[in-house]
Order: sequence, then C-alpha cells, then structure tokens
Amino acid sequence: MTLHMKLNSKKLRSIDPEQARELSQKIKRSEIYLVLENVLDTYNIGSFFRLADAIGAKKIYLCGATATPPDSKITKASVGTYKFLAWEHKATAQEAIADLRKIKGLQVVAIEQCRKSIDYRDFAYQIPLAFVLGNETYGLEKKTQKLVDAIVEIPMYGINKSLNVIVAAGIVAYFALNS
Repeated sequence: MTLHMKLNSKKLRSIDPEQARELSQKIKRSEIYLVLENVLDTYNIGSFFRLADAIGAKKIYLCGATATPPDSKITKASVGTYKFLAWEHKATAQEAIADLRKIKGLQVVAIEQCRKSIDYRDFAYQIPLAFVLGNETYGLEKKTQKLVDAIVEIPMYGINKSLNVIVAAGIVAYFALNS
C-alpha cells in the first residue's frame, strides 16, 4: 500500500513520533540515498530531510561534523519530516559509502565543483543512487571524491561561484529522477 495522503507543515510538525513511524511504513521509498559530509548549517540539514522525503529517498547518512536530530533547528527546518525518514550518523562519509556499496548496482554521485566534475545534465543516472554532498564552504574531502562514480556540477552563469548546497541537491535530484 502506498500512502496517498499528504500532510501540511502544521500536521508534520505535530505528529506523534510513533504515528510517524507507522505512517512511514506505508510510504513507497526508492533506492535513493543522501550522504552529507560535514554539512554544518542545521537549517540546511533540516532542509535535506524535506528534500529526501520529497524525492522518496530511503535514507540519509549524516557524516562527520554534520549535526543530527533532535537539534531544534534541524527539526524546525525539516518541518517534521525527520520523523518519517531513516537516518544514521557515520564518523565519515567514506564509512557511509562503504555501507552503501553493499547495494548491488548502486551508483554513487557527488554534487561538487572540481576539475573532474561534469555538467549534471550530461550524466546518465540510474537507481539505486546515492548523492554525496559536502560542507557549504569547503565541499567534499578529496578522499571522498575518489570513492564516487561521478562528480556532477551545476553550471553558473553569473558572478557567483556556487549555489547553496541544498538548492544544488534539489536541482540535481529532481533532474536525475526525471531523466
């Protein structure tokens, strides 16, 4: 059974954790994963929970210095969606990727600006799929970049070098799901 009901922000924030667990079992999730490496802004982290729910992701890995629920800013920004998603803290993104590599056929894609990155529209995405995203200022660690199958980026046409990490993740994730 797939859950067809959609909850507004007021209901998501106020839902009892036990009821959220029961409802989450009825939500059809895809083999999509988010790996956050040292993402420091708790509002970004909360927004990643909202994104993960919106794209039907199965799990979020919060790695390194990335804060975890029930941090009040995460719970506020997530609008309660953190109660519906599986998440796990790992000491490093490398550990999370190693766990995910146990999934047959998994594609691991970093969203990052670097010499090896390609336009996100030029990559052939497939599920199961893990997106790896890094720190708002420094990006992904080099050792993490070496563990992924591809590195994609969003072209920037103005003077600004990059988009906010959650905005970039949303653009790429929705493109990947619809390509």
